[in-house]
Formats: sequence, structure tokens, C-alpha cells
Amino acid sequence: MLLLLLFIGVPLLEITLFIQVGGAIGLGWTLFIVVATAVLGAYMVRSQGTQAMTNLRGSFSNLQDPTEHLAHGAMILFSGALLLTPGFFTDFIGFSLLVPAVRTAVYGYMRSRVNVQSFQMGPDMRQSRSQTDDHVIDGEFEQVDPENSEARGPSGWTKD
Repeated sequence: MLLLLLFIGVPLLEITLFIQVGGAIGLGWTLFIVVATAVLGAYMVRSQGTQAMTNLRGSFSNLQDPTEHLAHGAMILFSGALLLTPGFFTDFIGFSLLVPAVRTAVYGYMRSRVNVQSFQMGPDMRQSRSQTDDHVIDGEFEQVDPENSEARGPSGWTKD
């Protein structure tokens, strides 16, 4: 029900804001602001997305919990979608999500509402090292009849 209200309410709010802003500053400036926020937003999303990916790779290489960096990346991606959507309300929400303090607050709220049962990174420690054999190579083979090798021709592995 909440999703239905959002799908109806947000476009109505955007139309209302377009009419109010367009009436106050004119159609040309309104369209300029919409296009400018999309271009500026795309630039900011790209730069912050690159930084979020760097942080995520760092958490993987240091074997740290990557959930906060993943959440920040998802919020940056969502803000990019909002900034490319024409409208003043979606631009406000999109630019808000590009502020790291806002993302941290949203992540803190989401984390308080989610209960994580377990988390593990790296190889499964329950499997002992002695159970694995590093000298086994898995493959397929076909038995060749040495008497009938002329009918097939050369294998392609050697020069004739």
C-alpha cells in the first residue's frame, strides 16, 4: 500500500513543484535547472561511486565487513537514478543521498532494523586442509584405438 501511495504521490508532488517553480521563474529556467541537476548529479554519482568502489575493494582485501560500503554504493546508485529522473523532489532526495553523513545516518537506521544472524568471510574453516589434495587434476579422456589412427587423420597437436 505504501508503494502504491509513493507511485501516485511522488509524480503529483513533482507536477505541483514544476507548476509552482515554472510560474515563478519561467519555463526556460525551470528546464535549465532540471537538465543542470541531471548533469551535475551524474558527475557527482560517478566520482562518489568510484570512491565507494575503492572503499569496497579495500574492505575485501583487508577482510573487513563490506556491508557498510555495499550499502553506500547502493545508495549512490539509487541517488543517480533519482537525479536522472526529472523533478525537484527527486533531485532533493538524490542530492541528499550524495552527502556521506546522510548515507551514514540512513545506513545506521537500516542496520538497527535488520538482525544479522551470522557473517563469515574467507574459506570455510570447518573443512580441514588434509581433506583436499592439491595434486588431483580433473579432466575428461577418450580411449583411442591405436590400430585405427589413420582413419582420423592428424590430431592437430603435431606437425606433419
